[in-house]
Amino acid sequence: MEFVLTRRQVARGARPDAEVANKLYLIKNVSTLHATYQVRLLLYRAISEDKKLIVDVPKHCQLSGPLASLVKENRHHLQIVKS
Repeated sequence: MEFVLTRRQVARGARPDAEVANKLYLIKNVSTLHATYQVRLLLYRAISEDKKLIVDVPKHCQLSGPLASLVKENRHHLQIVKS
């Protein structure tokens, strides 16, 4: 994982929308979900803390190719829920 710094050399970060026991929840209301820095950084946190990242998206949401690969590689720590 390559960490990105802002223009003023401050590390970027991401926070989940909710954190319950051993699960991190991220709620996205998008038509297409990509493997963004936010998703990858929260996945890194979930793996390092042995938690599960659950991304909640609308039923009509499409997953990008890189995100689908990321889900397949990390299925024990990343779950996409369409509701």
